[in-house]
This record gives sequence, structure tokens and C-alpha cells, in this order.
Amino acid sequence: MPLVRIDLLRGKSIQYRKTVGEIVYDAMRDVIDVPENDKFQVIAEHPAEHFNLSENYLGNHYSKDVILIQITLNAGRSIEQKKAFYKRIVDELKKQLSVRPQDVVINLVEVAKENWSFGGGIAQYAT
Repeated sequence: MPLVRIDLLRGKSIQYRKTVGEIVYDAMRDVIDVPENDKFQVIAEHPAEHFNLSENYLGNHYSKDVILIQITLNAGRSIEQKKAFYKRIVDELKKQLSVRPQDVVINLVEVAKENWSFGGGIAQYAT
């Protein structure tokens, strides 16, 4: 159900990119109850000139290593689940890849279940 887009600066290793994706997937499974094997991720690297970001916002000061994570998913998680989800991702990125917590921007885009087709032109979640 979730479609994850992860955007980061060009030059990170394949293992780094894979680890970022796995951290997000594990957090989805453990914190917001995403089913096993429900993993659809696009991880894209960009040259520095393709990022057009403020140097700071809401007390956060961003470095060149900022990671933008956008997840489209079914609506219905509580605010508490979302906060725990954000924290889990940031904590694991810091622990496993030494990413500064201030450099992690996460955006959830919530949609109704009938807005998905996982192949065959079928709306598998439509009731």
C-alpha cells in the first residue's frame, strides 16, 4: 500500500541507499502496521543543483546530506503512530548511517484505499 519516494544527494553508495530504504520499510512494518512484502520504493539521487531547499526551517538547519522521504499511503493512522514512525526513522538513520536528525524530512500523503491498483487493472483494496 505505501509508495515511498526517497530523494538524496548524488554520490551515496548502493549500500547506503539500500539501508535507507530498509530503515523506512522496517519502520512501516513495525510502527504503522504495513503488511509483509508491501514494499514499493523509488530511491533517487540528484546533483546538488537539483535541490532547491531553504538552509533552515522551523529551527532545523539542513546540510548537503538532507534526505527527503515522501510516502503515499492509506489514511487512518493516529497522530501518535505518525510521531513514533518519524522518530523511528530518524533514530535508525542516525544509528545506522550517522545521518543528522535535522537532515531528515518526512512527508506523508494519505489517500483512500480505492486509489490503488497493484496490477492487472484491478482495484484490490476497493470495497
